[in-house]
Amino acid sequence: MDIEAPGEAKELPKIHRLDESVVNRIAAGEVIQRPVSAVKELVENSLDASSTSISVVVKDGGLKLIQVSDDGHGIRHEDLPILCERHTTSKLSKYEDLQSIKSMGFRGEALASMTYVGHVTVTTITKGQLHGYRVSYRDGMMEHEPKACAAVKGTQIMVENLFYNMIARRKTLQNSADDYTKIVDLLSRFAIHYIDVSFSCRKHGAARADVHSVATSSRLDAIRSVYGLSVARNLIKIEASDNDPSSSVFEMDGFISNSNYVVKKTTMVLFINDRLVECTALKRALEIVYSATLPKASKPFIYMSIILPPEHVDVNVHPTKREVSLLNQEVIIEKIQSVVESMLRNSNESRTFQEQTVESSPSVPSITNNESHLNPSPSGSKSQKVPVHKMVRTDSSDPAGRLHAYLYKKPQNHLEMNSSLTAVRSSVRQRRNLRETADLTSIQELINDIDSKCHSGLLDIVRQCTYVGMADDVFALLQHNTHLYLANVVNLSKELMYQQVLRRFAHFNAIQLSESAPLQELLMLALKEEELDLECNENDDLKMKIAELSTCVPCDPLWLRLYKPLIFCR
Repeated sequence: MDIEAPGEAKELPKIHRLDESVVNRIAAGEVIQRPVSAVKELVENSLDASSTSISVVVKDGGLKLIQVSDDGHGIRHEDLPILCERHTTSKLSKYEDLQSIKSMGFRGEALASMTYVGHVTVTTITKGQLHGYRVSYRDGMMEHEPKACAAVKGTQIMVENLFYNMIARRKTLQNSADDYTKIVDLLSRFAIHYIDVSFSCRKHGAARADVHSVATSSRLDAIRSVYGLSVARNLIKIEASDNDPSSSVFEMDGFISNSNYVVKKTTMVLFINDRLVECTALKRALEIVYSATLPKASKPFIYMSIILPPEHVDVNVHPTKREVSLLNQEVIIEKIQSVVESMLRNSNESRTFQEQTVESSPSVPSITNNESHLNPSPSGSKSQKVPVHKMVRTDSSDPAGRLHAYLYKKPQNHLEMNSSLTAVRSSVRQRRNLRETADLTSIQELINDIDSKCHSGLLDIVRQCTYVGMADDVFALLQHNTHLYLANVVNLSKELMYQQVLRRFAHFNAIQLSESAPLQELLMLALKEEELDLECNENDDLKMKIAELSTCVPCDPLWLRLYKPLIFCR
């Protein structure tokens, strides 16, 4: 056995105090675990500020940019210097306040943590101020004094380059699509609970929002708007409560899916005292109930809002506050589970299948006509994805197999009367190809002249510009890149219409008149045109006879060939 000499003993590790910046960065990585954590903290701050509209813009899954704007009460100018310092908050002043806390934030760590792992810029204005203030923060401190700026009501917070100084964390979050999906899911959950607040979430540079909800008085309407009709039409309203101080005191209301709802992933939206949280025990208990009623591998949709006395909820048990501890949690879960089981048992007596009848347009005589009209699908914008081989086909316009080509419904009335008009419409639609031009040398020369004189720079401006508004009755403001232009709308419209007429010459749409056109008068006008021969113009009686005969005799091709020399006297 080797024995170390007394002089060769290793020095014991020395305990030393970590630098404050190291401590703050370690703590920040625990509070802000990924971009969705930052979005959650910022949205909750906006809700605490009594906002009625919250907008979120995300770039690269939140790593490059997270921008949260609200119309809340704003931040006072004198509070800006300590806004992003750790443990500064307006929501409690002593530990006992946690027993009655109603706001979602209380530690004063979220904004401070963001400044240690990203670049934070705050723009805010409070009621009665003539202008707002903008200030940037880094490592919990202001980088400069607040600068006066133009601002709209509320606060806008931008977090840029998240985790720029945490290389390992940033590498694990390179899948921006996954993080953006989590952010969209988060905003969707807030939107169906806070129905008096408008929410929107979109990618930076995108014109269309992936989450867009407006304030409404109906929870079911909010669910339909966010999750789609296919979810909302299969929900059951549920309520439960208990007011026995010896066991539990709570009120619960929400919506749960019935046996007709079939998906492969559980969606559970749980709010406890208006705080978005997770409860693994409650989720597992409800899945056990559903496993006895739903087909194999099918999962439910659950929305629940539970209200308890504030003193019965411990909100300070998780760094990100996504979990809470409840007094008498087992009793509450058991009672909710019992109510859900009872509701499902009563609703499982029948199954409902949504059908859709296919009705062809009365003017369509053939099953091969591409212009047949179908009733719009009643399904929501977010339909459930089901494998094709497991689908019950109820919608003829289903892209999994276009059935409308095989379905034919005989028009009820007036088929013979409308057949000629339908034929005209069909022929016109077949000719409606904007790339075709008339086979006229003069028209082609005019088009070639326009193309040869085309200014590529102006063409790009017109194609890519954004309409801002009208400056007056003639000029409009157009934005292109970083430039603002005044455009003469009158001249621009004339040139546009002129070029459209040339390029669509002889290929215009058929126009259906609300009243029958006076064919006899129109024929008389055509016969009196100056371009007709003088010999024809002098014989008014002949013109009248031709007009009367044309309006009385059916449009038979043989008749047209016989009378064409008389109608067009050339």
